[in-house]
Amino acid sequence: MSNRNKAFPDSSPDQNAADQELFQRVRQLLHNNMIRGHRKENGSAFHYTKPSPGRYPFQFFWDTCFHVFIFSALGEHEMAKEHLYSLFALQEEDGFVGHMIYWDRLVPGRSTDVFQLKPGLGKRFFKEHMSALIQPPLVAQAVAKVFHNSGDRQFLQEMLPKLKKLFDWIALHRDFEGDGLITIISPFESGIDFKPTFDVALGMPQRKADWRLFVKYVGVDLRNFVYNYNLQKIYRKGYFLVKEVGFNTIYAQNLFALADLCSEADDPDAERYRSLGKKVVKSIIAVMYDEASAAFLDVYGKDNRKIHVVTPTVFFPAVLENMPETITQKVIDRHLFNSQEFDVPYPLPSVAKNHPSFNPGESMYIWRGPTWIFNNWFLHQFLIEKGHSGEATKLVESIRKLIESSGFREYYNPFTGEGYGAKDFTWAGLVVDMIQMEKRSSSDIPSPGF
Repeated sequence: MSNRNKAFPDSSPDQNAADQELFQRVRQLLHNNMIRGHRKENGSAFHYTKPSPGRYPFQFFWDTCFHVFIFSALGEHEMAKEHLYSLFALQEEDGFVGHMIYWDRLVPGRSTDVFQLKPGLGKRFFKEHMSALIQPPLVAQAVAKVFHNSGDRQFLQEMLPKLKKLFDWIALHRDFEGDGLITIISPFESGIDFKPTFDVALGMPQRKADWRLFVKYVGVDLRNFVYNYNLQKIYRKGYFLVKEVGFNTIYAQNLFALADLCSEADDPDAERYRSLGKKVVKSIIAVMYDEASAAFLDVYGKDNRKIHVVTPTVFFPAVLENMPETITQKVIDRHLFNSQEFDVPYPLPSVAKNHPSFNPGESMYIWRGPTWIFNNWFLHQFLIEKGHSGEATKLVESIRKLIESSGFREYYNPFTGEGYGAKDFTWAGLVVDMIQMEKRSSSDIPSPGF
């Protein structure tokens, strides 16, 4: 990545026309993938967007948050609100929300995913239900995005209690050691399913993935299922306990976003969530930052063993409030601009290209080389705020080219731009949020509540 600190160019009429055409394509994609229906149990409505028409027909937690960002960038705030209401429609009394919600499709798409359901569903299996896993809690930022763009205070008042219950559940049930950091108990909770760091946590050699890795993954979910998703028992057994950098970065970001939302509503819990966010940041530095490699590393086990594998999450915590500038600059300079790791025609590859697991082609073992739009979107605002506008623009232009040449795909070859995985996949639509952000930056308009 080059051209550091290059100023954003003024939008030309041709560029504005191209943007509008792209926005319309994204809008059409999301509407084509949209599902509306009514619950079997009480007839109430649900409304969500499938990540893709065939392969991913369910409502996914963090995919819904992505869709909210996209709808909000398109000005469809009411649509965004409906998606969030559906996401929390089955929230349990203690605050839990699963990473997948089975509305009109009740059977998992992959047979082994049945182990991600709570045992003892009984008759509920034939009604709407959720998985037993969680996903990165982007939802406070998603609510903030809609609130700041729409100014709807009633929406804020409706969503705030739901958010508080969810984040209180996460803090109570997944911070096993009291340091503020959240432990995932399945690789699928990260959203980055076959991330190469998990190979180490599972005792696998660092290499390209094969069937043996899949067996290990199924073994994790099977054990959790057999343990009845009893979290304390799972922790005691310790088969798969990972504090993943991306998850914890998003958790900290969203604690700060939740604190801001509480402040907007004059809710006295604002300081409680802000203090917890600061605690998480301190622990990320103390537990995950590796001075020698200038990287934030996933850790596993009860003794927090660092996993020395370079993926884009090594610099994710650089986006956080209260992160020392000295650390931030080291991480970005060492890795983001490293030609041996992430310098490709279509950034960002999902693992450093010099790692043994790197495979840029299509595979069922995803997040092990190809470019995923999420990583570009996540880092984009940070690059703008830190003055790396050239790199920020390059991420946007890369996505434009990928969509133009290969359409809306699940992931892409970082060298050729060839599209892989699910077709008509929604994540590339995040580019509209990135474009809107660049326009605000070039006009010196403050970014609204991300």
